[in-house]
Amino acid sequence: MNATHEASRVSIPLRTIQPVWVRITHWLNALAAILMMLSGWRIYDASPVFKGFMIPPGITLGGWLGGALQWHFAAMWLLFFNGLFYLAMNIVTGRIKSKFFPLSPPAILHDLGEALKGHLSHADPSKYNAVQKFAYLFVMLDIAVLILSGLAIWKSVQFPLLRELMGGYDFARVVHFSAMSLLAAFIVVHLVMVSLVPRSLLTMLRGR
Repeated sequence: MNATHEASRVSIPLRTIQPVWVRITHWLNALAAILMMLSGWRIYDASPVFKGFMIPPGITLGGWLGGALQWHFAAMWLLFFNGLFYLAMNIVTGRIKSKFFPLSPPAILHDLGEALKGHLSHADPSKYNAVQKFAYLFVMLDIAVLILSGLAIWKSVQFPLLRELMGGYDFARVVHFSAMSLLAAFIVVHLVMVSLVPRSLLTMLRGR
């Protein structure tokens, strides 16, 4: 009887949902993306892509063009190397296949419909639904476009092929701004979803 009672008191180790490397790279990527966005808005105001559209200085970073460029380039290297490590680890560990695939348009539309009706289950935080899979894959691609278009702008002379693939210098700026806008939209939606399912934040903080 005592043995049975003692056995019932033995704690079962909690399963790790998000490994340490995922959590660290996630938060570093988030920090770098936000710093690049805020400093990029100050850079944008110095030479607007869309005439007449300016971003309020109060929500920008850097104080002036030179300061914004310093913040932007510092965050750029953090985003590049940390993002590269994140992608490499996802491929090497097989996480990108197990977490984000299979994925199909019908599955995305189905889960999106369920989410809009409030019927989408979040019982198992270790598994992504189709909408989450699509969103995370999309933001990876969007960040890659941000980096490539930013490189085409920053080193336009050194990378003429990349510049031309982006449609020329001026259109590369449009691509860069558009990719930034999509990233900002993703962050807003992501924060809303986290507020609705706070457990997802806990798994990214403590791993389970």
